[in-house]
Amino acid sequence: MRPAIARTAHGLLNWRSLRWKIAALVAVACCAVALALGVLVHQSTSERSMSLGRDRAFSELLVVVDDYRRTGRTPAYADPAEIPPVLLQQARSTGQYITWYDDRRPDIPWMWAVQSVGGQALAVKIDMGPEMRSLRALDRHIVMASLAVLAVVVPLGALAAELPNRRLRRVARTARRIADGDLEARSMVGGRGGDEISDISATVDSMADSLRDRLLSEQRFTADVAHELRTPLMGLVISAELLPESEATELVRDRVRVLRTLVEDLLEISRLDAGVERADRVLVPLGRFVEESVGRTGLQVQLTVTGDPVADTDPRRLDRIIANLVANAHRHGRSPVEITVNDTAIVVRDHGPGFPDELLADGPQRFRTGAAGRGRGHGLGLIIALGQAQVIGAGLAFANAPDGGAIATLHLRGDISSEADTSLMLPKDC
Repeated sequence: MRPAIARTAHGLLNWRSLRWKIAALVAVACCAVALALGVLVHQSTSERSMSLGRDRAFSELLVVVDDYRRTGRTPAYADPAEIPPVLLQQARSTGQYITWYDDRRPDIPWMWAVQSVGGQALAVKIDMGPEMRSLRALDRHIVMASLAVLAVVVPLGALAAELPNRRLRRVARTARRIADGDLEARSMVGGRGGDEISDISATVDSMADSLRDRLLSEQRFTADVAHELRTPLMGLVISAELLPESEATELVRDRVRVLRTLVEDLLEISRLDAGVERADRVLVPLGRFVEESVGRTGLQVQLTVTGDPVADTDPRRLDRIIANLVANAHRHGRSPVEITVNDTAIVVRDHGPGFPDELLADGPQRFRTGAAGRGRGHGLGLIIALGQAQVIGAGLAFANAPDGGAIATLHLRGDISSEADTSLMLPKDC
């Protein structure tokens, strides 16, 4: 439950998530629409206010002009001396009425209307303060309304983006499971509209089906080849034993032994691939067990055991893993080969050129031994060790030591108190 909550929290806090990108896109789109509408409304309202102001100023100017022509008097509230010089010059030069918006004082704006009659400049001015205050109030209302819409639309956009985001995360989890080796994983993300996410999901599922079928085909081929080779191989073994003793006979027997080992390894790999292997667990005293297992290999190893560790594992498969790791260290590395047993961790180290980068990145591969400096072989020993480790539920990690050499670390599952009675834990034939 906690990992799921942690993943959800990480998704909510990840600003690079598709959810937040869609929400940001919605916010930007809303801001652009609000800005465009605000500018249009502001411009339209401003032009309407200016037009009404000019009409009012012109209407009052007509009254002043008519009164001047009848009585020869100028209005006291519009002294020609207050007329802006530029406006006065334009009115006298044209002889027509002129309107002008005076915003030299933004707190007290005016709309002027001026006309020259018989050499006398007649002017009126209209207070535009109410119109401008109404315009500013309208701008504030547009901004507040836009913010309110954003406060509603952006969360809704983020929630709407959650559905495709969830489907994409499911496809991503399926792809990671497939990459980790679970070829039965399927996303099965449907969609009535057949959108792009459905196409991606179907493609990933189809890829998993194809990989599974190809892998099963290769596994069947490997198993069939190994089984078919057993009969002629047994004939070769018997025939080699019947040959007279000579240098050529010993060479033939050596090659037959190599071929027999290869076939047995292939059969073991085919059983591991088929997933039919099951661990028979018992309590194993690791110090004594590793010492006996190394002794059966006949190879020189420096063993160090800390305490009296005990693990619940399959002794036959553990013996196979240790033998393969030790053989690999001697074949591809250099002496001294060291084994350290600490708690439920078994570390095998050599002092050779180390594991190749390909192995560290992709893990051991069949019939691939890496760099030439790692020696010769079929590349199956580590594959078998890794497969047997998976059967007993252990972890097998590969690394290179900073001062040179390859390190293989086997982590056994399930710690058992070293104070337990181990006298009858391990079968004698192991």
